[in-house]
Amino acid sequence: MVEDTEDEKQFRGMYADELRKKKHSGKDSDLDNERSEVKQQGMKTPGRRGEQIKNEEIDKEIVRRYTSRLEKKKADDNATKT
Repeated sequence: MVEDTEDEKQFRGMYADELRKKKHSGKDSDLDNERSEVKQQGMKTPGRRGEQIKNEEIDKEIVRRYTSRLEKKKADDNATKT
């Protein structure tokens, strides 16, 4: 994996914050829409580092939301058992 430059790190952080603010729903449709916009932009201008970073951050946000749902479900299940 290539080490990010300072500008890329800053961009990655701002974009990750922007993704966290997007609406949370069962299907993460906001993230799906964001991913399709990023893919379309990537087809127009292939090889841009920004689109690579955006795709990586969307993947991380999907995983974060999925694991937080699992943890919440696990906590709810434990609460009903006691």
